[in-house]
Amino acid sequence: MVSSSHEAMHRIFQEDPGIFARTFDRLGIPFTDPVAVSLLPTDLTEIKPLERRLDTLLRVDTAHGDSYLLAVEAQGRKDPDKHGSWAYYLSHLYAKYRLPPVLLVVCQEESTARWAAAPLHIGPPQWRTLTIRPLVLGPHNVPLITDPSTAARDIPLATFAAITHGKHPCAATMLKALATALKTLDAETATIFRELTELGLGKSPGAQIWRDLMAIDLSFFRSETSQKLREEGRAEGRAEDILMILETRGLPVSGEARERITGCADPDVLRHWLSRAVTAGRTEEIFAEE
Repeated sequence: MVSSSHEAMHRIFQEDPGIFARTFDRLGIPFTDPVAVSLLPTDLTEIKPLERRLDTLLRVDTAHGDSYLLAVEAQGRKDPDKHGSWAYYLSHLYAKYRLPPVLLVVCQEESTARWAAAPLHIGPPQWRTLTIRPLVLGPHNVPLITDPSTAARDIPLATFAAITHGKHPCAATMLKALATALKTLDAETATIFRELTELGLGKSPGAQIWRDLMAIDLSFFRSETSQKLREEGRAEGRAEDILMILETRGLPVSGEARERITGCADPDVLRHWLSRAVTAGRTEEIFAEE
């Protein structure tokens, strides 16, 4: 039940709206005295259902035990109406999930990216009631990945970068690097990133380049060469896991030990070293019985 004090605290502004301006003027936040006031309905329920849909919404849990929501919006052009939608999304998400939301806007045009990055202030100049500050990724801050080995180390980022820079003069070089990097993956995973790239490029100049690259020799993913490259990629990843475990446990890793680990291409040996790295008292113990 709504209390009488609750009613009085807001109804007084209906009786004398000027109280608002006078009070904040004394607090050093000046508002112009009203000259006309209209009483509007307080029911904010929308009469007609209005579909509001994000492109992607993720809940992110961190190692520190906290969580947040990541709302991702792909923005193809400047659209002033989007500002209101973004404010609605973030407010609704916070009210629904009680988790801090972060808005990420991804753009393929630099001008659109810079437009989206500008803070949106809601409220009069004297007091900003709400400020929307999107994180924006676009051609102005996403790296150009033109080296196949760099692309292979982070294929999701390389894919995103290639899509973002689909109109860049270096698009062909980036796409060739990504195509080469995909050969280190199994056929099923490579297909996912191949199709994501084609969809992301849309009608950009890089789209035809990508289709030409993919049409050259898709049978590669079933070849002996591809199997060898995938094995090498797995070995490299396992070596990095061993070093990460040792460093996390605070065990010193000499240059000789590091070279021995990273230089090993035998998956069975690396698997053995990996299991030993979890319990070894010192780095050298993982090489025992070898």
